[in-house]
Amino acid sequence: MEGPRGLNTVPIWPRFVRPALEVLAEHESMKRRDVIEAAADRLGLSEEARAETVESGEVRYRGRGGWALTHSAKAGLIERPARGIYVLTEAGRAWLKDNPEGFNDFAGASAFFDPFWSKDTAKKPGQAYAHTEAQPAVASDPIVDPEEQAQDAVTSLNETVRVELLERLQNSTPAFFEEAVVQLLMAMGYGGTQGKAAVTGKSHDGGIDGVIDGDALGLDRVYVQAKRYADANTVGREPIQAFVGALHLHGATKGVFITTSSFSKHAQAYADAVPNRIVLIDGVKLTQLMLKYRVGAQVKKTLHVLQIDEDFFE
Repeated sequence: MEGPRGLNTVPIWPRFVRPALEVLAEHESMKRRDVIEAAADRLGLSEEARAETVESGEVRYRGRGGWALTHSAKAGLIERPARGIYVLTEAGRAWLKDNPEGFNDFAGASAFFDPFWSKDTAKKPGQAYAHTEAQPAVASDPIVDPEEQAQDAVTSLNETVRVELLERLQNSTPAFFEEAVVQLLMAMGYGGTQGKAAVTGKSHDGGIDGVIDGDALGLDRVYVQAKRYADANTVGREPIQAFVGALHLHGATKGVFITTSSFSKHAQAYADAVPNRIVLIDGVKLTQLMLKYRVGAQVKKTLHVLQIDEDFFE
């Protein structure tokens, strides 16, 4: 039974357990991917929710649905009699009968599934469900999707690097900062294979700190203004107006204004209103792009997360 598709965010993986078991209760056996899709239907996941991905590009609801199946198999609620095939066990049917609401939080899922994973209290899959249910709740950390846990850790580490990178840029010389932003734009693909870039390095540059040629002849040019400001020094409308004026003097139609601080609402509104194509990049966006394109930052360590190749077993 498919529920109304009104859930616009992917729920935590414990929410997938009951709908997955309900689906299996209605079929003699099912393929893994079919169970997950049917469980998502029962949860009422919208197209928006189904489009969610994690940092690695994996579809979020499939990962969480798969984690629900992994835990259910570990607890003996379901079995895999053949490659990529799942069936509901008698323990699973008993669990469905005794748990009409399923799991709605990590605490309930942890209390039930932890004994099957703990080395000290390891239970074997297939043990009587009633025996498992009778055990006192085990106080433990919530069981979350390990892949998302790992991604959250990477995101946190990268955010620390991003903050330090911004501080380094704010403490650098104006010349170094101008060179850094031009290198970033080149790394992003501006300038192309035949293009070139240059930092003006002049005090009389008319408000232009860098020039990037999009082609070998310099017919398609992007002009750059780079302002190395402290966080509290917000860029207002006036510097943007001056930059637009400098673009007019050079006969330019494209400009990028980059700062280590932020832009006021008036500055953003003005940039949006002028006929020139003006892109504003603040300190947060700047350092996010530098991390993405590896400018001023490098990979410290690569971790390989493996998964079962489901196609191999089908």
